[in-house]
Amino acid sequence: MMKRTIPILAIAATSYFVYACGNSANTEGRSDDSAYVAGPTSTGSDSTASVAAADIADTTFASKAAISGMAEVEFGQLALEKAQHARVKEFASMMVTDHGKANAELQEIAAADNLMLPTSLDAEHAEKRKELASKSGVEFDRAYVAAMVEGHEKTRDLMEQGKSSLTNEKLKGFAEKTTPIVLHHLELINTIKSEIK
Repeated sequence: MMKRTIPILAIAATSYFVYACGNSANTEGRSDDSAYVAGPTSTGSDSTASVAAADIADTTFASKAAISGMAEVEFGQLALEKAQHARVKEFASMMVTDHGKANAELQEIAAADNLMLPTSLDAEHAEKRKELASKSGVEFDRAYVAAMVEGHEKTRDLMEQGKSSLTNEKLKGFAEKTTPIVLHHLELINTIKSEIK
């Protein structure tokens, strides 16, 4: 009787481990359910993935807008110290004021909606600031104006995209409100660029 019982228990144990391993293989790589996108036969997963994608888009926009705004203020403060051309100094003062206000508004939105914003420049903008700081005189003016044209073109594109693609209504409103300001800045800096020889 004992000899028959042992093989039966061995078969049962083997079956259990095969079943358990099969389930483990099916769930392997899916420890984070939010990152898993189910196939078309599943219900609800597509909408969950869409919400997650929308949250990422909102966070990405807020982060880029924050860094851009900080850069405009820091570069503007630098220009107030180093620029020679009167209109460059005027523009720099406008950057500190206008983007300072926009930065404060974005921080309020982020605080209300629990969005994490960067508190310092990224590597690209930090390197640009270092480059500007190394220049002086008309060389600085030209480099600053070129940086402002490039920066405002990128910010314009970011705001235009935000107006059409963001799901967070506050961020969308921020993009809509900021776009005409950025366009005005871009028009001014292009005019100043034509004056600097």
